[in-house]
Amino acid sequence: GSPRGRRGLTMAKSKFEYVRDFEADDTVLPNCWIVVRLDGRNFHRFSEQHEFKKPNDDRALGLMTKCAQTVMQELEDIAIAYGQSDEYSFVFKKKSRWFKRRASKFMTHVVSQFSSSYVFYWKDFFKDQQLLYPPGFDGRIVLYPSNQNLKDYLSWRQADCHINNLYNTVFWMLVQRSGLTPVQAQERLRGTLAGDKNEILFSEFNINYNNEPLMYRKGTVLIWQKVNEVIIKKIKLPKEEEEKEVEVTRTKTKVVPLHCDIIGDQFWEEYPEILSEDS
Repeated sequence: GSPRGRRGLTMAKSKFEYVRDFEADDTVLPNCWIVVRLDGRNFHRFSEQHEFKKPNDDRALGLMTKCAQTVMQELEDIAIAYGQSDEYSFVFKKKSRWFKRRASKFMTHVVSQFSSSYVFYWKDFFKDQQLLYPPGFDGRIVLYPSNQNLKDYLSWRQADCHINNLYNTVFWMLVQRSGLTPVQAQERLRGTLAGDKNEILFSEFNINYNNEPLMYRKGTVLIWQKVNEVIIKKIKLPKEEEEKEVEVTRTKTKVVPLHCDIIGDQFWEEYPEILSEDS
């Protein structure tokens, strides 16, 4: 037989090969940011069955971020990622030629790498909780032509994080500490504005929402950063018998999680390389 790599040569084709013509072209537009967003499938049920802490479970959020870091390290050309709750968005560079910009490749690689990582790293985060069944994730792909469109997309996701977290924080306080049923808590919160929710938290539970952890309020931003790593190297000096240990500092690029505001300009001014064309 012949190795599969020899497609370039004129070889005898099987009569079945014509079926390849049915494959649709799904190359996405050039010069656009490619965003792949994934969401947990039916995570409401998943979080109940696995006894996630409400309103936020540090283990679950930590695992999501670990998976997202793995995706960034394994796949090419991801400039920035943003995650909250059971979703993560991955932004591929405008100029990426990865897999000839085929949408299905981008989406399936992100989702499968993320899903397998979720199962693989589960035990590192949920030490006392068995994984009861395999979770699923769905993905979608959206193109954003301008930097402003991309910033607005990420701002939208972070605003969504804030709205959901404020609601969930009050909701679970009413259920856990005031003994309301979920239906009663929903009723109580119907039609309330952000100010009303902040007021309930403060006056009834003595919680200042602004003091809640940033990870819950802002979600998680993943960026590439140069990090100095100190390693111990053993070296043998010419005239001496035993090896000597020396500290060597190396610079590595790592995926670093931040919990900060990305809606204002400050973040983008601080990390201009994220949006720069040539990075």
